[in-house]
Amino acid sequence: MNYNEEALKMHEENHGKIQVAGKVEINSRDQLCIAYTPGVAEPCRKIHENKKDVYRYTAKGNLVAVVSDGTAVLGLGNIGPEAAMPVMEGKSLLFKQFGNVDAFPICLDTQDTEEIIKAVKWIAPSFGGINLEDIASPKCFEIERRLEEELDIPVFHDDQHGTAIVVTAALMNAARLTGKKLQNLKVVLNGPGAAGTAIIKMIMFAGVKNVIACDEFGILCRKRKEGVEGHKAELCEITNLDEQLGTLADAVKDADVFIGVSVANALTPEMVHTMAPDPIVFAMANPVPEISYETAMEAGVKVMGTGRSDCPNQINNVLAFPGIFRGALDAGARDINYEMKRAAAEAIAGLVTEEELKPEYIIPSAFDKRVVEAVASAVKEAAQRSGAVRK
Repeated sequence: MNYNEEALKMHEENHGKIQVAGKVEINSRDQLCIAYTPGVAEPCRKIHENKKDVYRYTAKGNLVAVVSDGTAVLGLGNIGPEAAMPVMEGKSLLFKQFGNVDAFPICLDTQDTEEIIKAVKWIAPSFGGINLEDIASPKCFEIERRLEEELDIPVFHDDQHGTAIVVTAALMNAARLTGKKLQNLKVVLNGPGAAGTAIIKMIMFAGVKNVIACDEFGILCRKRKEGVEGHKAELCEITNLDEQLGTLADAVKDADVFIGVSVANALTPEMVHTMAPDPIVFAMANPVPEISYETAMEAGVKVMGTGRSDCPNQINNVLAFPGIFRGALDAGARDINYEMKRAAAEAIAGLVTEEELKPEYIIPSAFDKRVVEAVASAVKEAAQRSGAVRK
């Protein structure tokens, strides 16, 4: 199937992928008076008296805004808000189909950090959660941080945390399969951008202690002169504690795990040969990974994961974000904290039983109907346990 041609045809025939549908019908004068004027004034009065009643009388509690400025659209880069719309519609569709969360695409015609923050704050009264999407690094860090501080609804940058949660789930099961402990792993991550930074923080919260990050200049280190600022300077404080300098090839020597969120063909078979026994490789560059599945297997990789749907162990964000928002909304959470993210990762990993666990199956399918319910339940419990629930 030519996916590009079929996608163009589907989008044109349907004028996009989403629509707004009512929950009630208006077929009589009485129904009109109840749904709209004059009856609608009564819930308006109640909400005016107590703002929290907006969750009781409107759809806010199940509405998520999928917000983008079109600066980092999956594999296409800075293509602008209009061109980002098909992706945001698609994300909204996945929210509804997998998590029964009503989501709406909001593509902003600004790339200014402060303007984006203002715009999201202005629309926040209508929504129960904000899903930031395809906003370029490093400004995505500041935007998310500020919105988390200034809003009392969950704010979640899926390119960061959705990826990090699913990678963590996959790593939990890959370690289980190979008989290794998270706290004993040496992990090398190539590409410490938005997703890479979140992955590092998430796997360390889950128990990994030894992480080395590499970018286009080599190993991230405080002693390095090039490109160590902003979020990369922060990463230097928690990674590469031995302050090793060198290239990616130097970093992966004796590493148990390679995680790639970088560029095609960054990891060579020769590098794999220098890794620890039973190496684990998550090569997630799209459409061409850091090392192909076939090449990795030939080089001796024990467990391989990619972002591709035509290879085993697809590390797909759809395993995370529908259930995370479903659980957060159901709990009435103010934010999505690390306890909730770890609970989501554990729930995803836990769906693969000991009997099922094998190198070709360390993570459930995106179409496994158990995933959303398991993640939502775990996230809701973690929200309540960690004090993230709105009073």
